[in-house]
Amino acid sequence: MFKKITNTLVTLVQKYLPDPFLFACILTVIVFISGIIVTKQTPLAMLIHWNSGFWGLLSFSMQMALIVVTGHTLANTPIVNKGIRKIASIPKTPCQAIIVTTFVSGVACWINWGFGLILGAILAKEIAKKVKKVDYRLLIASAYSGFVVWHGGLSGSIPLTIAAGGKDVTTVSAGIIKAAIPTSQTLFSPYNLFIVIVILLTMPIINWFMHPKDDNVFIVDPKKLEDKIPAKASIDNKKERTPAERLENSFIISTIIGLMGIIYTLYYFVTNGFKLDLNVVNFTFLFLSILLHKTPRKFLNAASSGVKATTGIIVQFPFYAGIMGMMIGTNAVGISLGKTIASGLISIATPTTFPLFAILSTAFCTIFIPSGGGEWALQAPIIMPAAANLGISPSTAAMAISWGDAWACMIQPFWALPALAIAGLGAKDIMGFCIIDLFYTGIIIMGTFLIGT
Repeated sequence: MFKKITNTLVTLVQKYLPDPFLFACILTVIVFISGIIVTKQTPLAMLIHWNSGFWGLLSFSMQMALIVVTGHTLANTPIVNKGIRKIASIPKTPCQAIIVTTFVSGVACWINWGFGLILGAILAKEIAKKVKKVDYRLLIASAYSGFVVWHGGLSGSIPLTIAAGGKDVTTVSAGIIKAAIPTSQTLFSPYNLFIVIVILLTMPIINWFMHPKDDNVFIVDPKKLEDKIPAKASIDNKKERTPAERLENSFIISTIIGLMGIIYTLYYFVTNGFKLDLNVVNFTFLFLSILLHKTPRKFLNAASSGVKATTGIIVQFPFYAGIMGMMIGTNAVGISLGKTIASGLISIATPTTFPLFAILSTAFCTIFIPSGGGEWALQAPIIMPAAANLGISPSTAAMAISWGDAWACMIQPFWALPALAIAGLGAKDIMGFCIIDLFYTGIIIMGTFLIGT
């Protein structure tokens, strides 16, 4: 029965889910029309909101493009590639492959979501080369499914933001958060740790149960999984190299630059603790790659191969930034489409059901605004005061927003783009499996908030 439901969902998604770029375009039109109807704004006003937000994620887009390139480049260094191959050699059967991929990617995403997204996809590709008869689509879906724990992990943007405190937090939460909320009340609270541990230990089994029977398995040719690193013609006789070619193949330059970056990274961790963000991850990946590739030429060859995987990120992220602009763009009396949706759901909540509605409200808005920071800016001014009025702690309300954002990522192809780019698949190939993970993790997340907070 379970496999039948999974196969039906996979078939429906492959048939009807458009390419992520078309999905972004369709969402753009839906939000544009909805904004006109709900907020009574003119089409021109909505277009102005769209344009004002369109370039709002340029910095973030570059960070995401770099995490794909630097993650790909680091994975192709001899020492890291050897480590990944060693982990990939552990599973011997398709079921073991799914379990290992899901668990490793989940733990990695809990540590740092950017690191986990890349590591999971690269590991899945390597496992697909070694394990016969494993469904490649499910393998990549399993790698992406670990992402659901990111906002309850060490790189969760909302819990880290409120732990830091400051003027921005007080402003966006309508003054409800008077002081910093320590991570002991959010990331390391008993209920949050319970959600993370249960998902990490049980979702590998759920993904295992979804593996198709032999006649429905999607097997990829291992030759197509090989990373084609462009090689520049080299001159065997070093004496015949030009000065420029000698510099390109000099280990001295890579060693000096690489060590400079690594020394600063160590200094950062010593002075800031294990506090990761996208810039730190990219910086570390970049300079480790330069150092471990040993020469500038080898590094550049590997990087140019990784750049090809960033097309979807570069093209699609501005569209989601535009959608965000229309969702938060207000009319003359300060009403926006996003606030109207969130307020409508929260208004019917009781002290018992409030966390549930906060999760659902955030999850719905995340389909249109797939950004933790964007969700906090939209939801906090609505959810935090409502929570205070119902006697619910700010930490619980903030984590409800966090988990609603992370949970909805299972059906939002935006965050799957880096993994799909590395895997060479489309969103429709994995989203059928992700819907099952959405239902399963939703039971765990919402059940815990209803009973255990």
